[in-house]
This record gives sequence, structure tokens and C-alpha cells, in this order.
Amino acid sequence: MTPLTFPVLTILSDGKFHSGEIMAKNFNVSRVAIWHAISGAEKLGVEVFSVRGKGYRLTQSLDLIEEKRVKQAIGEMANLFNITTLDVIDSTNDYLKKEAANGHPHASCVVANIQTHGKGRRGRQWQSALGENLTFSFLWRFTKGAAALSGLSLVVGIALIRSLKKLNVHQALLKWPNDILIQDDGIYKKLAGILIELQGDMDGQSAAIIGVGINLNLSKKQAAKIDQPAVSINECINESIDPNKFLAIIIKDLAEVLATFEDSGFVSLKDEWLSYDAFQDKAINITSGDGNIIQGRSQGVNDAGSLEVITTNGVKVYASGEISIRSSV
Repeated sequence: MTPLTFPVLTILSDGKFHSGEIMAKNFNVSRVAIWHAISGAEKLGVEVFSVRGKGYRLTQSLDLIEEKRVKQAIGEMANLFNITTLDVIDSTNDYLKKEAANGHPHASCVVANIQTHGKGRRGRQWQSALGENLTFSFLWRFTKGAAALSGLSLVVGIALIRSLKKLNVHQALLKWPNDILIQDDGIYKKLAGILIELQGDMDGQSAAIIGVGINLNLSKKQAAKIDQPAVSINECINESIDPNKFLAIIIKDLAEVLATFEDSGFVSLKDEWLSYDAFQDKAINITSGDGNIIQGRSQGVNDAGSLEVITTNGVKVYASGEISIRSSV
């Protein structure tokens, strides 16, 4: 990738043909420099057509994330948030963790058009492709310590469900503790994931770096890289989504939910979470961190956001971050 790659992609994002010669003149560079910029885009997985006499165009139009467009979509509340947009980054969570440690302001959002090493739970990598995913991290500073933040990933899930409903995605469900699912012909497919990393003291002030990845429009090539059934918003509502407007919706919903959580804890949002619980009263397998598998029946979450499971040895309680969960069917 070259410094010109994203400026050129911005021009090509309308899906129309653009002359390499004219772009070279506009940027005051050689046509070879434009070619190198196009090659950089192709290395990022972007398909670019080249036709002699017409120039270059993308196989389909592309909506890039732009700070100005996100703030415009947020509207009069935009001054409450610090928005940083990046073209390419290894991980928005890693970036924001470093910034948070250096005093980055509360309610900050870092969003990238593409992450090369996006992070998932348990060391997994979140697969990201340009124009196909919305990947961002959100910093929220709490006056409470990390010990008081039980259920945080669950309330973030609630915020995402609220945002999805505003796009007419009404079928989304929550999988404890951090996934958004869509049920399709009896198969649960992942639409979005959440990764939370905490900084600060257990009892003093703390900060949460909330990483979110959402599938907007998955290509077959990208879907093949994912190690579990996956689905995109485009498949749910059959229309393209402006990621700038969607991110603005999420930021406002996150701020509202996180303020409620800080003031009243998870218990104030528990009933809403349970109404979206994908595995309520279903037979499940629980895989612990050491690889042991426990079978049981989910009976939802308690007031702290921990999962309660009926097993042959009675009701067991599992805290967020300690287990993974899969349908046993």
C-alpha cells in the first residue's frame, strides 16, 4: 500500500471509471504512482477493473469511513465524542489501549476502514475486509473499578441490538457473553462480536476499551475465511448500509446504555438482555478454559450477568470471560 492508495480509492468509491492520467494530474504524480496505489488496493483485497481507454473502476461502489460524515450523522451530540478515523490499522483495540493509557478522552471512538489483525476473544483473529465490515473500538471511562463492571459485554450487546433494530434488523439475538447471532434455517450465524479489555484498578477508576466487529456485506471469499457460520446485515435486509450513519447510531446507543450501566449496574438491563437470549432454556455445551466440556440447560443470566446452567450436579454459575458456549444440537 502507498500513501496514495486511499485517496485513489476515495475517487473510485463511486463505482465509475476514472482515468489514470487524470488522477495522476490531480495528485501531481506519475501514472506509475497511480498504478502502485491501485496495486496497494488490490493487496488489501479490493477488486479493481482496468480497461484501456476508460481507466480504473471498482467492481462495486464503496462506502469509506470518514470522520466528518460520522460526526454529521451523530448530529448535535457530536461534540460529546472524540472520533478518530484511520485507513488501515493492525488493531483498533491495541491502538486505543495505548492512547487510553496516555490520557485519551472519555467517549472516544477509533474506527478503521480495514484492520489487518483485528482481535477476537481467546486470541482469535477477527476477519476484516474493506467495505465488508464495520470495525471500531470505543473508550469509556468509569468512576468504578473493574470489579464493579460485571456484565459489561452483555450491555454492549444490548446497545448493538438497539442499533440493528433501527436498520430494520429485528431478528438479531444475543449469545452469552459477547456475540450477536441470526438464526437461519435452524443454524445460528454470527453477525457481530464484542471484545472488551479493561485498564485501571479493581476498586478505583477504570477504563474499558470496547472492540466491535460487525459484518456489513460479506463476500463469499471473506465468508470462507471465517471458522464458523456467519451472516451480514446486507443478507438480513437486502440493502447496502452507510457505515458512517450506522456507526453514528451505535455510538449514541452505546453512550446511552453505558451511562445506564454505570448508574444502575447490569440488573437494570437484565430483562432486556434476557428477551434477546438465543440459548434461553436450551441444551448447551460449555467449554471451559482448560478444555473441559460441561453439558446442561441454560436458564439465562443472574443479576451480575453470569450465566446460570442447570447440570446433573445442580445449578452452576459461570462468569463472563471464562467459558465459550455452543448449542449442543
